[in-house]
Amino acid sequence: MSKYDELAARFGTPAYVYDLDVTAQSRDQLFGLLPEGFAVYYALKANPHPEIARELREGGCRAEISSTGELANALTAGFAPDHILYTGPGKTDGELDAAITAGVRLFSVESLTDLRHVGAAAERQDTVARCLLRVNTTQGSASTGIRMMGRPSQFGVDAETLPELMPLFKAVSGAKIVGAHFFTMSNAQDEDALLGEYEFVLQSAAQLRRETGLPLELLDIGGGFSSPYAVPGERTDYPKLRNGLEQLLDLYLPEWRSGEVELACESGRYLSGTCGTLLAGVVNVKESRGHRFVILDAGINVVGGLSGIGRLLPAAVGVEQVGDNPGQLVGPLCTPGDSLSKAAKLPELSAGDLLTVPNVGAYGVTASLISFLGRPAPTEVVVRGDEVISVSRLDYQRVYEVSP
Repeated sequence: MSKYDELAARFGTPAYVYDLDVTAQSRDQLFGLLPEGFAVYYALKANPHPEIARELREGGCRAEISSTGELANALTAGFAPDHILYTGPGKTDGELDAAITAGVRLFSVESLTDLRHVGAAAERQDTVARCLLRVNTTQGSASTGIRMMGRPSQFGVDAETLPELMPLFKAVSGAKIVGAHFFTMSNAQDEDALLGEYEFVLQSAAQLRRETGLPLELLDIGGGFSSPYAVPGERTDYPKLRNGLEQLLDLYLPEWRSGEVELACESGRYLSGTCGTLLAGVVNVKESRGHRFVILDAGINVVGGLSGIGRLLPAAVGVEQVGDNPGQLVGPLCTPGDSLSKAAKLPELSAGDLLTVPNVGAYGVTASLISFLGRPAPTEVVVRGDEVISVSRLDYQRVYEVSP
């Protein structure tokens, strides 16, 4: 009996298994790809599980959050408030008050109004917030998974408006502009393309500092590191990245070597993606007009991959068990949209068998339709090798806050 068979027998299916040893390997690999001194912010939206976040923190990662829920998870995982970056285009007064009360002082701001909201919240607590201007440059990635800049967007300040707006940004009380935040791409598998994007970021940052007086105490160059999702595979390696980035920094921001500019990047999927495996049980195998359907107890409610915005779920989820019997993998939901793979190559299967989906440590449970049809959320089992660390399940319920 395999490790996954044993875990499925103990804790049932569907279940996510997160291996902290793999999390640590991902973390250490990313730090090794970057020049010495880079701060790495873990994007909790990828997987806010406190055990995963704690493992990343213990190896030197910081936390990037965008809600009070993620704030609570980051604090539970032990992140110091001064190692938390709060981002997002729609920060409310309530969110800002909660973050500043908790000790968070670093915010990425998307507009002059956003900056004023942050400054007002800081002043209410007699402090000053350190802010990064997120910049929407005049061009964006054309060669990576998700284009984040170079077009109209709720994210960032349009770069061409900064010469006019910079005096207004600097005049906001309660907030101090300390640097810039860029995020040009996601999931870049081509190393040369990734380096090209980073060169554009560094060139843009240096130019904006020169032409607008943009402070650069801290520069967040974004992410873009690629890792497979819900299919077999390995994290992308970038053997030229470290030396390439050092050369670009020497060219555009040579003072980085003396520490005058603090450098940061962020990642969610690369850090947590490969640590997770989904255990799905076969409920039924049926034939319909010449087609074979393998019905699982896990569907888009369990491994949705942000399917609501069509972002991550691949055309076909790839299970680790393969064979010569084609079939369609479907979930248990009463909707034809609950399909995980239309033409999987599978072994002979019957009710009670176990299938495993690798590389789902990022954008798994919390990115899925876990409340759809009222089904319970999957079990989440955290292991370190063969040792079970914790077993938990997200719970949701209706709370009546106002009596009729």
